[in-house]
Amino acid sequence: MTLLLVIDLQKEFINENTRDVVEKIDNLIKTNKYDNIVFTRFINTDNSIFVKKLKYKEGISKESKKIVIDTKENLVIDKKIYSALSEQLKAYIRDKKIDKIYLCGIDTECCILKTAFDLFENEYNVYVLKDYCACFYGKKSHTNAIEILKRNIGEEYVI
Repeated sequence: MTLLLVIDLQKEFINENTRDVVEKIDNLIKTNKYDNIVFTRFINTDNSIFVKKLKYKEGISKESKKIVIDTKENLVIDKKIYSALSEQLKAYIRDKKIDKIYLCGIDTECCILKTAFDLFENEYNVYVLKDYCACFYGKKSHTNAIEILKRNIGEEYVI
């Protein structure tokens, strides 16, 4: 069984550098190529580590948390950290007998990278769909993250 894990495709992360990936992911979902689809949503709070240490105050308002494509009946997992690998996701993977996980979404250099590393280190078969990922800060950050992923989870897993 396969899982398409759509990371943080939220209003707060959409700009000129990420806008194009939204339609690409929406079209990918419509191919019905994956047995399961799960969305993640980053939730920031007034007292989070992101506010305290980075002064990052985005993602607190209801509007900024909105996923920008129709999630349909698919599971949406809220997360307060970079990684999407939570106990809820682990249980979902186990219950659905998922053997391949495909990552896409925003940001390649942050949440995609951290989730891919965590899935890899927990011995899941993880693939990063590089053409379906984007970085808020642009192509250079995306390209650098892709190179780091190739080196650390294996070139054949970055497709």
